[in-house]
Amino acid sequence: MSERSIFIRGLELIASVGVYEHEKRYEQRLVVSLLLTVDDHYDGVSDRLEHVYDYDAAIAAVKTTVAEGHVHLIETLAERIAARCLEDTRVLKARVRIEKPDVLPACKGIGIEIERPAGASRQG
Repeated sequence: MSERSIFIRGLELIASVGVYEHEKRYEQRLVVSLLLTVDDHYDGVSDRLEHVYDYDAAIAAVKTTVAEGHVHLIETLAERIAARCLEDTRVLKARVRIEKPDVLPACKGIGIEIERPAGASRQG
């Protein structure tokens, strides 16, 4: 087993998220960060992309999930992003952090962070 961490820090996206009427009318900026624990059986020698987990897959998972349409809660969005990342059998654990940087002028951001192991089933 060759476990390693893959991280994506501060991916900025425009999304339709929120429960308030103004949030439903106007998209807003989100900052998404991921920390994935992966087992990709990399031998430490091959230097070939197909032998490791490509972080572009994680970025695509985030972008695809955000593009699926309006979500009321960033908690829901985080769960969906984690589930999509965990569809890849090499991903053992997914930590997803979502921040809304433009909600309160006195804060750099507000948000949530979740961590889900592979095989965890979420009921919604």
